[in-house]
Amino acid sequence: MNFDRELISNGNPMERIVGFSRAVRVGPFISIGGTAPVDAEGKTIGLDDIAAQTRQCIEVIKAALEQAGSGLHHVVRTRVILTDIDNWKAAIDVRKESSVPTVGVTPTGSAG
Repeated sequence: MNFDRELISNGNPMERIVGFSRAVRVGPFISIGGTAPVDAEGKTIGLDDIAAQTRQCIEVIKAALEQAGSGLHHVVRTRVILTDIDNWKAAIDVRKESSVPTVGVTPTGSAG
């Protein structure tokens, strides 16, 4: 099989500094890179508000998927990594409010 490879960028300055793409589309598959709650200028959104951070991450992911010709309705897996596992419910509640399907895989863990 031979598929074209399309790099998806949102212009975040860290893409150039670190050397990554927001997403990569290969054939019918799209992989989204790890997403932090930052705006287009690289500024963190919702420093002490996990719900605002989660909403921003979902918006970044949504924009990348749409740029690749897809949308949140095609998501089959999300991964939530929190610095404080006690914030899990706020993060998951925001995910449920979004258009991310409820059927799929969503492991949640703490990295802090």
